[in-house]
Amino acid sequence: MIASTPAVKPARPYFSCGPASKRPGWKLENLENAPSGRSHRSSIGKSKLKLAIDLTREILQVPADYRIGIMPGSDTGAVEAALWSLLGQRGVDVVAWEAFSEHWVIDIVEHLRLENARAMVADYGEIVDLSSLNFDHDVVFAWNGTTSGVCVQNGDFIPADRKGLTICDATSAAFGQKLDWDKLDVVTYSWQKVLGGEAAHGMLILSPRAVERLETYTPPWPVPKLFRLAEKGQLIEAIFEGETINTPSMLCVEDYLDALNWAKSIGGLDALIARVNANAKVMADWVERTPWVAFLAADPAIRSTTAACLKIVDPAVVAGGPEAEAAFSRELVSFLEAQDIAYDINSYRDAPPGLRIWCGATVDTTDLIALTQWLDYAYAKAKREFFAKAA
Repeated sequence: MIASTPAVKPARPYFSCGPASKRPGWKLENLENAPSGRSHRSSIGKSKLKLAIDLTREILQVPADYRIGIMPGSDTGAVEAALWSLLGQRGVDVVAWEAFSEHWVIDIVEHLRLENARAMVADYGEIVDLSSLNFDHDVVFAWNGTTSGVCVQNGDFIPADRKGLTICDATSAAFGQKLDWDKLDVVTYSWQKVLGGEAAHGMLILSPRAVERLETYTPPWPVPKLFRLAEKGQLIEAIFEGETINTPSMLCVEDYLDALNWAKSIGGLDALIARVNANAKVMADWVERTPWVAFLAADPAIRSTTAACLKIVDPAVVAGGPEAEAAFSRELVSFLEAQDIAYDINSYRDAPPGLRIWCGATVDTTDLIALTQWLDYAYAKAKREFFAKAA
């Protein structure tokens, strides 16, 4: 029997993991001061880009001696710039527990072809044995797995006296989870995640140790211009003062500034993390009381607070195998989208079939509460109709 239709719909049904929901109260008019039609090298263009860097440092609490640069190609471009410019001096451990960090494994092992490279890949919902990492090597990892819902809780597994660099893809963690800066030498993220900015631009944050590597080591391969961070043994300082490698969208810059100012107005990093944690608790409480769904990450100690990755565990659905699970999930997602309840909550294309619901700081907790009620309703409806078709 299908329960009554829930009385309340989410006010903002945007639960995509990227590009994520815009901030509460966002309007297109917020971008009216963008210097459209002006060069990013004009005084106003440079000032906007520099302000983006300065506000990033303030809100993300980046140490004063770390460099912050705006990169092309979103988080991917920022990670690739780090890999191509920094690796090769010593061995490297590259670990993956979700789809995107598996790309870094492929780049390092198959494209850069580093001789002393060790790759460790965990199944979806799992994490590698962090105690097995060799920090005499450079270590490449994702803080939070957007496609698997798995994350590290802190940087305690990283020794302070490490010899190698730590290169951290933090795209779905930055602004939503506390980062241990003294344990991180390279941090990357994109604007489109926790702050709900636009896509195509990434951020690259370098520790003094990473800068030293750039100025004392030249890779044996040619570094493409889009990834080039140093020339003739010197850091290209302009990149970290707002002079981007290629032309940025000043509309996107204005949108990022709007998100940063919103973050500052609500209380900065602590307030952002509090919003994320409240959202994560809504999802955790719902999963705990809901028998037909479970987290991909069964262990709460490694579970993401920003990306709720879920699998359907109803025995009647699971008995049909992965194809039936995928078909059922599509039915559920299609209904919710058609009703303007939730957009883009299907699992990542390479992940196990199920749901993926963003809990980032720009999502309102009340909307997630409403969504869980609709998920229960949609599940009961989809189950009845799915098995009616099968019969």
